Amino acid sequence: MRIDLAYDGTDFKGWATQPGLRTVQGELESALATVLRLPEPPRITCAGRTDAGVHARAQVAHVDVDSHPGVLERRLRRILPDDIRIVSVREAPEHFDARFAAIERRYVYRMTDHPAGPDPLQRRMVAAVPRPLDVDLMNEAAQHLVGEHDFAAFCKQREGATTIRELLMLRTVRGGETIATTVRADAFCHSMVRSLMGCLVAVGERRYPPEFAAEILAGKVRDPRVKVMPAHGLVLEGVVYPPDDELAARVEQARRRRDE
Repeated sequence: MRIDLAYDGTDFKGWATQPGLRTVQGELESALATVLRLPEPPRITCAGRTDAGVHARAQVAHVDVDSHPGVLERRLRRILPDDIRIVSVREAPEHFDARFAAIERRYVYRMTDHPAGPDPLQRRMVAAVPRPLDVDLMNEAAQHLVGEHDFAAFCKQREGATTIRELLMLRTVRGGETIATTVRADAFCHSMVRSLMGCLVAVGERRYPPEFAAEILAGKVRDPRVKVMPAHGLVLEGVVYPPDDELAARVEQARRRRDE
């Protein structure tokens, strides 16, 4: 089954199940076990394992269970808490894998440099920055990061995991009090988006020139001058998959890249 969902990440310790902690995966797996009367919760796989406090408007997951999708959709909506929204449940096509079949993930990071801070009604999804930001300088810095690179300087290292990614888009726009940065890539490593934002903010605050981004990227190690931005400003906004007849090839390609 393919499950499309959204959630407010404020009160979750991230996506992935952790003993004794409230997580999105834990809530979903527990709800599935309840509505399907399973002895053990089924394992759910998602497109992107969001960190604690990160939100999702368009997360995608899959789970192998025997149920009518419409019935499962209605039952999950009844039992899940208000900070998780089931958008749809449908039968997944053959070879579908929420994680490995994805060809693109899109995140948006929202901030405000207004001296009064974020609108109280948006405070859970908009991060405050203390100094005025120059959006043009941020976009100039971003050009040094777009493309396929080793993003080790922007990733929390995980043993055996590659840090090579293809960054498709990194673009910041100002709209009223909100500054929004759209980040698109084939995949992301742990804390990558929030680290990229820390680099752009450092440039936008005029603490460093736009070439600072290229310097950090080339260093291939975490740099204390790059702050990891707060989680609550980040939202997973979309996941893209290839046509059904290309799913198997995409899964094979993604698994091979991970192992290299």
